[in-house]
Amino acid sequence: QVQLVESGGGLVQAGESLRLSCAASGRAFSIDAWGWYRQAPGKQRELVAGITSGGSTNYVDSVKGRFTISRDNAKNTVYLQMNNLKPEDAAVYYCYVDVYIGALRYGYWGQGTQVTVSS
Repeated sequence: QVQLVESGGGLVQAGESLRLSCAASGRAFSIDAWGWYRQAPGKQRELVAGITSGGSTNYVDSVKGRFTISRDNAKNTVYLQMNNLKPEDAAVYYCYVDVYIGALRYGYWGQGTQVTVSS
């Protein structure tokens, strides 16, 4: 089992920044890829940003140039730096991780952290 703990959400004004963190813990696992998702009320959960084991990143078009995903392999942690936040970025943000435990691949979700952006 792998546990994910998210932090960093909150209430900000449009144009401000937030940094989300998600740390993984558990026994005998190796992390492959990370992702940050978000879900706004009445909308489907969407992938915001992803980062592979090799460090390749991808972003949804609406956040390109404003959000940056990064990972600290030594700390089993992923970050999402969110700059120039807009009201439409408001959502619950979830981290997701793909891990290997032995030869098997598993996916785990964080508990979610609320991001609120006032205009």
